[in-house]
Amino acid sequence: DTGRRFVQAPRFAEVAARLLGVERVRLYHDQALFKEAGGGITPWHQDQYYWPLDTEHTITLWMPLVNIDEDMGMMHFASGAHRLGYITNKGISDDSEAFYERFVADRGLDISDTRIARAGDASFHAGWALHRALPNRSAIRREVMTVIYFADGARITDPVRPEAQGDLRAWLGNLPPGAPAATRLNPVVWPVAPECP
Repeated sequence: DTGRRFVQAPRFAEVAARLLGVERVRLYHDQALFKEAGGGITPWHQDQYYWPLDTEHTITLWMPLVNIDEDMGMMHFASGAHRLGYITNKGISDDSEAFYERFVADRGLDISDTRIARAGDASFHAGWALHRALPNRSAIRREVMTVIYFADGARITDPVRPEAQGDLRAWLGNLPPGAPAATRLNPVVWPVAPECP
């Protein structure tokens, strides 16, 4: 199936493994992010806030499916914030936008952004990267595909936040804390398993 081949593509997974500095990566999940024309801001947040995993070795592939420009809601990153790890107990919301806007200003963090991206371009960002996407002020829907990877060997943590409990149920088979993060939904996608004769 085309969707599965895309999500489990070895060339994407190999890049993820190299960027993470690990030998093996598993698929966490994929997500299509379509922001309709006129769609609002995606507030500042850290993706890993939602993930009940005991590893810092997580990364997201972000790939536009259509050509996009700065009017369509490009991503902004607070440079270097990923090195801080977990920052605060705020899920993605107007509250997180206000908190992180002050946080970025108070810390003097530079904002990194991209003006345009072509369909098929790709960026990768760490699970603790602090980022947001601006509103889609264009008349065109912004279509993006994301694929999230984590280092093989990660274990489940206690999902203390409701958001993490939802992710545990949806993507990790509701496994108990301490269990290996390895379900049929989380195959090893790099390295590629050898073909059986």
